[in-house]
Amino acid sequence: MAFKSIPSPSPNFNARPVGAVIDTIILHYTGMKTAEAALRRMCDPASEVSAHFMIDENGMCHRLVEPEKRAWHAGVSHWRGRDNMNHTSIGIELVNPGHEFGYKPFPDAQIDSLLELLNRLESFSVPRANYIGHSDVAPSRKTDPGELFPWKILADHGYGVVASTMRQNTKAILSSGDTGLEVRQLKKHLRMIGYDLSPDDIFCDDTRFAVAAFQRHWRQSMVTGTFDTGTQEIVMEIIGILKAEAIIAP
Repeated sequence: MAFKSIPSPSPNFNARPVGAVIDTIILHYTGMKTAEAALRRMCDPASEVSAHFMIDENGMCHRLVEPEKRAWHAGVSHWRGRDNMNHTSIGIELVNPGHEFGYKPFPDAQIDSLLELLNRLESFSVPRANYIGHSDVAPSRKTDPGELFPWKILADHGYGVVASTMRQNTKAILSSGDTGLEVRQLKKHLRMIGYDLSPDDIFCDDTRFAVAAFQRHWRQSMVTGTFDTGTQEIVMEIIGILKAEAIIAP
């Protein structure tokens, strides 16, 4: 299907901070019953919510906010040492009822349209490793775009990184309430990837949320919030990729 887009301007935006560089793309699902309801909300001044683009299930792309402007899509957020990801990101909403209203796979037409949109946004020179989900930047609040989102398809086109294989090893290493040096090391590694965690040795709720968010993105068959051997292997592989991409220090 040919890429189709229509203007659906939202009033919910403002200027980016002076000197802000757009270097991240954050993917969302709408999490509402219909596309019409989601579009109305993002165009309602009272909602104070928007995104730069919304892609319907049939592939139609709605242009809500110009990418150069700051849309209000990420909310309270953090990634790789930065707060308020609205400043430096482009937000793309994918129509999907989400976990509350009947989460389901994303149609091919929708993903094809997303890939074409990402191709058109390449002028912003977003690093391959900076295509992330809403749950990555706000793991205690959000679960979108979720474990059904096809990150591998995007990565195959150069948008994002994925592990080489899905590890099947599920032996638990750490879970809620655990303490000690292993927990401190886990939190250090998750912070290196981007998650906002305190540098202590307590496996608290924030740690569980971050592990689950990592799994939704990189180990989608095992979203448990428990740190197991398979997740550990993928964490280390993703860190290796980020070092090779010069996203984090070697």
